[in-house]
Amino acid sequence: VQLQASGGGLVQAGGSLRLSCAASGRTFNNYVIGWFRQAPGKEREFVSRISRTGSSTAYADFVKGRFAISRDNAKNTVYLQMNSLKPEDTAAYYCAASQLYQGDAAVYWYWGKGTLVTVSS
Repeated sequence: VQLQASGGGLVQAGGSLRLSCAASGRTFNNYVIGWFRQAPGKEREFVSRISRTGSSTAYADFVKGRFAISRDNAKNTVYLQMNSLKPEDTAAYYCAASQLYQGDAAVYWYWGKGTLVTVSS
């Protein structure tokens, strides 16, 4: 499966963005989709994931209550709604696909190119 993340940009603190992860291929609904981020000089970190049907979701503690992940399997797309953005959310955001419902980046075999989110104070 090939993935393409989009929707990043520059936003003021407190603002919102919605990221999209579009996938190619007819087996999209066979995969768990995760979002990860990497800020300059920092390691990549897990943000959120969603199960194949969308019935289960998980979030990193630092985004709980602010971010929401969803998916539309008919459109082969996963979304990450990001609200109440903070400067510390500034990072490149990546979507990835896995056969396993886990937050460990090592189990995600397919990665899209990142989309940059910049939150100004």
